This record gives sequence, C-alpha cells and structure tokens, in this order.
Amino acid sequence: MEQGFNLNNELSGKIALVTGGTKGAGKAIAERLLQAGATVISIARNAPGESNKKVHFISADLSTPTGTQKVVEEVLTKYEKLDILVNNLGGSETPGGGFAVLSDEDWEDTIRTNLLAPVRLDRGFLPQMIERKTGVIIHIASIQGRLPLYDSTLPYAAAKAGLINYSKSLSNEVSPKGVRVLTVSPGWIMTTSATRLVERIAESSNTDTAQATQSIMDALGGIPYGRPAQPEEVAELVGFLVSPRANYLTGTEYVIDGGTIPTV
Repeated sequence: MEQGFNLNNELSGKIALVTGGTKGAGKAIAERLLQAGATVISIARNAPGESNKKVHFISADLSTPTGTQKVVEEVLTKYEKLDILVNNLGGSETPGGGFAVLSDEDWEDTIRTNLLAPVRLDRGFLPQMIERKTGVIIHIASIQGRLPLYDSTLPYAAAKAGLINYSKSLSNEVSPKGVRVLTVSPGWIMTTSATRLVERIAESSNTDTAQATQSIMDALGGIPYGRPAQPEEVAELVGFLVSPRANYLTGTEYVIDGGTIPTV
C-alpha cells in the first residue's frame, strides 16, 4: 500500500526559484516545493506546453549575464525576497568523440550553462539572503563531477566538478551568515528526454527498451539498484534539504545515484 506523507505546509511563506523548472527533475522539484506550501518561480528559455498555473514562469536565457540579471530584478521587484534558490539548469549538447572534436565554443557554452549561470544567480540573490540571515541554495550537479564520461560529455563533467567545488567554497563563506548551501548530484534520471534516448537506442540496435536501458546502465558501470532514478525521487531529496527539518545541513554533497559511483 502506498504511504502518504503530510508536508504540513512546511514551506508556507517561502519564495522559491527553480531554474530549468519546466521539465524533468526541475519540474518535479518545482511541484514538490509547491506542494510544501512555497510560492514557486520556474525559469526556462521557453514556456512549457502544459504548465502548472500555480507556478510563476519567467522566460530567460540563463547562459547570459543579461538573462540572469533579468531574473534577479523581476523576482526581487515582484516578491521583494527569495528564500530558496534551486540551481537545477544544466545539460550537455557536445558531440561524442573525445577531446579532439570539442571546440572552444563547445566548452564555453557548456560552462556558461552549467557553472556560470548558478554563480551569477547566487551573486544576485545572496545579498538579500545575507541581510535577512536566512536562505537556502541548492546546486544540482551530477555524478559526472566524479565519474566523467570522457567520450561524450567531457565539458559537462568538468563544469559539474567545478560547481561542486564552488558550492563547498561558497558554503564556507555564507553559512556563518545564515545561508545554507548544498549540492545534490544525481546519477541517471529517467526524464522524458532519457526515455526518448532509450527508444532511439532500442530502434537503432533492433532491441527492446529494457535491453536499451541496460546498455546505458552498463555504460555507466552499472546501477546496483537496477534502474535509473525517477524525477520525483530527486525532488523529494531537494524538498527535504530546503525544509526546516534540514536546518543543520550545509556544505555537503548528496549523491542520489542508486549506488552507481563505485567508491565511498
């Protein structure tokens, strides 16, 4: 029997922002925070086809300084504060083939999206958090920060490793001022995009989706739990970390990968 969980509006009165919040784990995180009573703002380049009308959407390209500044100004003008910042935006569009096929543009685009976007948003929202002596910042990194797939996503892995290190350093600076900073590093998440990838692999290799899924898990070195994460499972971890129940947690990286990383 499925057991319910009473969130008791534990985030009531809080203003939360989720980048990349219109699909995948970002959408699940936005809905989880909304369920907990927060006022939620979602950021993406394009408005989703179907969206939760209770989530305030802002269209912005966070890979640019202009886009991040637009978000900071609009949020603080409308809400006058931000309590929770979930830097979820990320991804890789670089070609496979190792270092030799990667251009400066591949590296720069990936770093702008996966590292500079959260750095700029943190810089924009931290002053009012520090002034109020309260706030939580979550950086969604990746196990590729420690387990890089050099053949296909080298710039992404390097950017996420940088984000993990930056997150720890930022925590050391601002935790004494009342702001908690945490990192969540997921493994493979079964998003809509991941489902399409599995279907493409199955079609191209003339196998079924179960075999295609297994081939991806094998490429990662195996997932002991036996499957990818669901977006809602990542969202549940984030929901806990931003809640008052996690008030003593800061400066830590939380890996949610079904046991993929083979070391402690």
